[in-house]
Amino acid sequence: MNDLSARLDRLRDDAPTCRHNARTIAALTTNPGCVRRALLDAAAVDKAEIARELGHPPQFGQSQFAITRGNTFEAMVKANGCAELLALLREKLGLSIPEVGYVDLNTVGDNAGNAVRHQRTRQLLGRAIRDNDATLFDHPLLRLDVAGAPAYLEPDVVAVQLDGLFHVIEIKSFPVIDEQADPTQVAVAAKQSAVYVLALRQLFEDLGEDPELVSHRAILVCARDFTNRPTAALVDLRKQLAVVSRQLSRLTSIEQLLELLPPGASFAPGPDLADTIAAIPARYAPDCMSHCDMAFACRSEARSSGSVDALGRGVCDDLGGIDSVETALGLADGSFTPGPEHADIAGVLRAAHRLQLEIAG
Repeated sequence: MNDLSARLDRLRDDAPTCRHNARTIAALTTNPGCVRRALLDAAAVDKAEIARELGHPPQFGQSQFAITRGNTFEAMVKANGCAELLALLREKLGLSIPEVGYVDLNTVGDNAGNAVRHQRTRQLLGRAIRDNDATLFDHPLLRLDVAGAPAYLEPDVVAVQLDGLFHVIEIKSFPVIDEQADPTQVAVAAKQSAVYVLALRQLFEDLGEDPELVSHRAILVCARDFTNRPTAALVDLRKQLAVVSRQLSRLTSIEQLLELLPPGASFAPGPDLADTIAAIPARYAPDCMSHCDMAFACRSEARSSGSVDALGRGVCDDLGGIDSVETALGLADGSFTPGPEHADIAGVLRAAHRLQLEIAG
């Protein structure tokens, strides 16, 4: 264990642990300027539990019905050694696939430990590169460094040597209707797939192999129309790979972020937790409500402080660096004398205020 990992473990203390997965790593790119999320995620803290301790529990999450449907769909696609998946790859995507092997890496013998599964994944992928064979790996265990600590990740499938490249295959149960899928769900799946691609490329580098053997295109398998039958498409991940890579490189500065915390700070439940969280700068925005467990706690904080952050990033950008709602209202109604830094925006706010009065009158 390196020094950074030890410091993060001490910071977490006996707080509940919530390890990274592709979903949490992908979510880092949604609000890259939030120091609070960066620290909490780096320390592998359960943000939902902290939010509950602060009195603002998260009010979103995937339904049990959706989880069950997703598991059922994935099992159907992978049944009989991924027979359905192979038919899709050959017939729908036109990939030239000879005889294909199948390896289930959910466990290694009776051992389901992360270290053992990851080592077995390394061994088998290294052999596949050398032998230039075609194999489907079911739930291989990859590893990606996040803030100096390893995060173990499980793509649904890694397909080996399809047209000379390794492909990440992501299986999602949301529908594709008339060849069109919900763009938001596709974007989320693409970001998660990009995380897997980066982890697989990191493994190749560790093996001394060319990381470009891992394709920048993922294979996304979804439900077709209103049925439970699958369809597939190739998704270009180059944009997502660049975004996730930049954010992960930003997390290397986590040691500097730790200096923001008071001495002896801990994320463990207790009377000092609220002060510890308050000492970490947050970058709240309304869209945090859809992807961060801390959103309600951060929204309450932003509202009580009068921060314009609570109004959303678009309003913040329009206000040109004004930090508080009180200042913005004062500039609008003329009760606050603008300084040089507010001269331009003050005129816009006053004009908007006059327009509002005319409409109201």
